[in-house]
Amino acid sequence: MELAGRIFAMAIAAIFVQNFVLARFLGLCPYIGVSKKLDSALGMGMAVVFVMTLASTFTWLIQHYLLVPLNIEFLQTIAFILTIASLVQFVEMVIQKTAPALYKSLGVFLPLITTNCAVLGVAILNIQSEYSFIFAILNGLFAGIGFTLVLVLMAGVRERMEKAEVPESMKGMPIAMIIAGGMALAFLGFAGLQF
Repeated sequence: MELAGRIFAMAIAAIFVQNFVLARFLGLCPYIGVSKKLDSALGMGMAVVFVMTLASTFTWLIQHYLLVPLNIEFLQTIAFILTIASLVQFVEMVIQKTAPALYKSLGVFLPLITTNCAVLGVAILNIQSEYSFIFAILNGLFAGIGFTLVLVLMAGVRERMEKAEVPESMKGMPIAMIIAGGMALAFLGFAGLQF
């Protein structure tokens, strides 16, 4: 039962309390760029969940079975970026073959997952937190779910704002930034949770 409790605590922390977008401010480019339409946001979120989970898996293995034994931990960032870039290329090819419409709607933001600092952030955080292999994978999964949650919420709010009467000077990016700030404040309410 203690293991289930630790997993639940990790899920709540990664999704709500320490959300990479709203608490750590990582991954803001796709958060603002892709959150105009709900279907694009959901597709990007699923791609990020997949990449974060796989990146957490492979970077943990690379760190513990390649970098540490060879005493080349200083190459961690380069090795992790190369791993993430390879995974994103794989995801991009799969989406292009299986869902061409989603591939078109994501446009330039799909390759930008490579430079999404949230993906690199979760990989480095797993190593710094000294998570076991399973917990590193779970942390990547939960962080991706948290990213997807805020991306979908933002897309839903922005779609509704398109139909709302907003002053002309506030349309587009200004209102998106105000919404993002409001969401960050709302998620800050979870910071009081203690595990």
